Amino acid sequence: MFPPAQQLDIDARAISGIAGSISIACWIVVFSPQIIANFQRGSANGLSLAFLIVWLAGDVFNVLGAVLQGVLPTMVMLAVYYTLADVVLLFQCLYYSCINSRNAAPEAESLLPVSNESAATVDGSHLSPATPLLDPAKEPIHTEPQRLMKSVYFNALSILIVCLAGVFGWWASNRYSDCDPPPNGHGDELSFSALGQTFGYLCAVLYLASRVPQILLNYRRQSCEGISLLFFLFACIGNLTYVVSILAYIPHSRDEPGQEYERYIAVNASWLLGSVGTLFLDLIIFAQFFWYRSTEEEYESSSEDDG
Repeated sequence: MFPPAQQLDIDARAISGIAGSISIACWIVVFSPQIIANFQRGSANGLSLAFLIVWLAGDVFNVLGAVLQGVLPTMVMLAVYYTLADVVLLFQCLYYSCINSRNAAPEAESLLPVSNESAATVDGSHLSPATPLLDPAKEPIHTEPQRLMKSVYFNALSILIVCLAGVFGWWASNRYSDCDPPPNGHGDELSFSALGQTFGYLCAVLYLASRVPQILLNYRRQSCEGISLLFFLFACIGNLTYVVSILAYIPHSRDEPGQEYERYIAVNASWLLGSVGTLFLDLIIFAQFFWYRSTEEEYESSSEDDG
């Protein structure tokens, strides 16, 4: 009537492996869209500086906790990679802030009020009620839905490619390996490092705290301009699949399966907390994306009707 227990165990491990591989693929590319967007705009003012600093601190504790707890070497290398990518984003934010502030100073001087003598020499004969000043050319309204659909297709295609790359990575790793590695790198028994757990929970708290400045900045600006949607999409998918990979994994042990699974969840509880918590906060940022986009469209349409 029911499949053998061993088959169920293999299926659960396959689900865990696929989800974990997709999570790794998402986290490898998660920073690329935002770094490219900052470079193209020549600005990083859409990102909160506090968001990047707190996230960097969380990644540092993630590296320390992963090493002390003895997680897989690939997870340690990824944690180091996250830290380096945070440094790149932080450098962009500081660099563009410095450059833009220098460029803003001469522009501010050029906008100073003109003296009366200088104003008297200005020829106003070209100003006529019959020839009003023209507004800069605006993009036709009908192109906005087209641009939105192109963005949706591009984001969906990017996510699909990354997820397929994760599935292929899982298939390739299982094709050329005979067995799954243990979850903590110390054989069949799960070890519990008090210091590693402390760093793990500090990492989770910092990850949760990092999103708050970005949410507040978006709220104050009433806009998400300058933020890459793919940046947070990959972060959400990476966190979601990471949680699935942990919960679906069934560790091998000489103890009863239930007791070993509870110990396994306790060891990974801090990383679960950080992933689930940041996933919830990233959903708030997603809501801000769509809310502020609709608000801006309503404002533009009302302005055109008034004109």
